[in-house]
Amino acid sequence: MKYRELGKTGMMVPVLSFGASSLGGVFHSVREEDAIQAVFTAIDNGLNFIDVSPYYGHYKAETVLGKALKDIPRDKFLLSTKGGRYGANGVNTWDYSAKRATESVYESMERLHVDYIDLINVHDIEFADLQQVVDETLPALVELKRKGIVGHVGITDLQLENLKWVIDHTEPGMVECVLNFCHYSLNDDKLVDFLDYFEERGIGVINASPLSMGLLTQRGIPTWHPAPKPLVEACQKAVKYCTEQGYPIEKLAIQFAVSNPRIPTTLFSSANPQSILKNISYAEEPIDMELVKKVQEIIGDQMRVSWANS
Repeated sequence: MKYRELGKTGMMVPVLSFGASSLGGVFHSVREEDAIQAVFTAIDNGLNFIDVSPYYGHYKAETVLGKALKDIPRDKFLLSTKGGRYGANGVNTWDYSAKRATESVYESMERLHVDYIDLINVHDIEFADLQQVVDETLPALVELKRKGIVGHVGITDLQLENLKWVIDHTEPGMVECVLNFCHYSLNDDKLVDFLDYFEERGIGVINASPLSMGLLTQRGIPTWHPAPKPLVEACQKAVKYCTEQGYPIEKLAIQFAVSNPRIPTTLFSSANPQSILKNISYAEEPIDMELVKKVQEIIGDQMRVSWANS
């Protein structure tokens, strides 16, 4: 597994990292025993950077992840979680206040069985008043960094423009990382338009959802997926074409996501140990760029078509 530095943080992260959203049953139901074994499998095979959130499964993902992490030496993994987006009893909630941001970090540490967080992110800032993120949320997290409770501070969002706005309105160095999803995948590479901007400021980039939350899978999308129908249909045609070539689109999607040396790491999520091993093997094999070209031709005018977050 190749490793790259995440911005100026000093954290060396694998090109493929472990997203723990699946542990919360976000995409489909999972067995807790499998989920815990998935964490062991990821770390044992070099995926030492783990990303989670209290929002995933409404605290379930953090809880299950914590059951695994309590048996793993703390120096064996780098841990990222988030604050701002939560939920309970099937209802999503948001709170970007300084008080809640601070409380959330301590609550996450308790669920995760750790005494510090390597990277804390403000989650899905498009649901926040961006000025509040600048004036209140981020300063609260930076204060936790000063106290040694967290190592680094970042922001996440689907909309790249929101990430840029917040960075433009904060002191240099306050935002050390950004996490963006569904914008560096076979059907959408908009993230590349912003790489110069992030690099000029020494900001680390985390790519997520290389399978576009299920669009680029043989399983298909979950019922809640917000993608417009023409995009779904175009991706289904691409899936079918790859299957006919004997080359799973999941393999091509993972390979494409990790192929850009300017993007330090890509998060994928699975609660299945065998799927984790399969994705690691995909990432280490050479990519078929001719097939990438053909797939993007099939997707056609649906390339870079996005959606509102939900």
